[in-house]
Amino acid sequence: MADAAGAEAAMHDSEWSRVDDQQVQSGSGSRQEQGSLGDLISRRLDDRIGRLHDDAITPRLPARQEQGSLVNLISRLPDDVLGAIISFLPTKDGARTQVLSRRWRPLWRSSAPLNLVANGNLAMGDTKKRLVVISKILSDHPGPARCFLLHDIFFPISLGKIDGWLRSESLANLQDLELTYTAYHSHVPPSVLLFSRTLRVAKFGTCKFPHLIVPNFPHLKMLTLYNILISEDSLHSLLSACTALESLSLHYLIGIVCLRISSLTLRSMDFVQDTVVFREMIIEDAPCLERLIRLSPDNGPATIQVIRAPKLKILGLLSEGISTLTIGTTVFQKMIAVNLTTKVHTMKILFLDSVGPNLDAVLDFLKCFPCLEKLYVISNPQKNMDNVRNYDPLDPIECLELHLKKVVLKNYNGNKKPAVDFAKFFILNAKVLEEMEIGVLHGRNNKKWLRHQRKRLKVEDRASRDAHIELKRDGQQNFEHHVHTHDFSMADPFDMPCGRVLLSC
Repeated sequence: MADAAGAEAAMHDSEWSRVDDQQVQSGSGSRQEQGSLGDLISRRLDDRIGRLHDDAITPRLPARQEQGSLVNLISRLPDDVLGAIISFLPTKDGARTQVLSRRWRPLWRSSAPLNLVANGNLAMGDTKKRLVVISKILSDHPGPARCFLLHDIFFPISLGKIDGWLRSESLANLQDLELTYTAYHSHVPPSVLLFSRTLRVAKFGTCKFPHLIVPNFPHLKMLTLYNILISEDSLHSLLSACTALESLSLHYLIGIVCLRISSLTLRSMDFVQDTVVFREMIIEDAPCLERLIRLSPDNGPATIQVIRAPKLKILGLLSEGISTLTIGTTVFQKMIAVNLTTKVHTMKILFLDSVGPNLDAVLDFLKCFPCLEKLYVISNPQKNMDNVRNYDPLDPIECLELHLKKVVLKNYNGNKKPAVDFAKFFILNAKVLEEMEIGVLHGRNNKKWLRHQRKRLKVEDRASRDAHIELKRDGQQNFEHHVHTHDFSMADPFDMPCGRVLLSC
């Protein structure tokens, strides 16, 4: 019981672990999800504290310590390894590791890396006190720091104060840095370059990026820039310095007209820009690029050219807002194929925004991507389209014959014949279809209307006997805030659930 009481006191005495849970979060939380090891330790902590409590009420005879316990085996690891394990636990569980044994007791304060998060409320209320708290945390923490996040910085926090924090010795080996402002564009402190050798994740928002000689960032894997004022030369210089970059997010950059991407390591990229400013994006050489995601159908660039991306398998959101899309030697102008000389066999997932919807335009994309497995289409019924098209078995589309397993249609208006014909085409011709989701935006759900839809869509005549077809209540979704773009554990970043099922057949 004394161990438990001591741990509880240590948690309350450790000011830097709980300064103000609403304004400042510090300790050993991480952006990464806890793995099975962290879950195991958390469960053992609950069990250990529970047994300490039970022993205080009903003393038991000493028992032999469990020799096969995984936690006991973990205790034999070096301090730096144990400190890293603790750093992946939530702050509360990290502090509670002190009750596991004497071996673990000093690790919480001395070895666990600091993760310090301060949100926009940092400069509200008692500003002076908040600034003192952050400075005290950075000066008192004896161990290394892994993460320093300043969310939505309000003024009157001075740039000098932020620069001073970044120069703190406790941040010497920082891996995760975020600086995002709110009021107006402010300069990124030059001191961020101090972390060039150690940063793995970086995010900068609503600020001016200075034109500096950028050192190499050999370990930076994820970079996010939004609402940044930066020159093309500075951006290209920065990207060239990120020799291990895997994920890149570029949102509303100011000063970029033509963006050129050449990276040996980049796997995922999303972007959203103002078409008036951002005119052209060229993927020159990206041998590892798997995901190229445009987050808005209305915002630039006007021209996209993919010269070399041999592993590209996820592409979207394509719309008529792109005046010219070139993939290899195949050219689309406003979603209409000018020629189809290049076929991309690596493409597995495609997301289109189609006016009409236009079946001819969509089928041109299917011909370009013969191995496509998932197709998402947002319908914009702004004009009537003639989508009655007889499928010619003598001129088959490979993906309809062999590969297309899932189709998701959004903004479906079952009262419009072009929309019905569009959906019906895939029901009648996708021969290996397993799942079709039809999102009904306006919530028509009376039984008579749904029975009529079942008949109009000819679901009983489906080409694939294994196809499961559902009409669901749908709603507008903002892909600019899509959380799965760079989560490689999610095979499909567009997989966003619709509402409740209206009809299943």
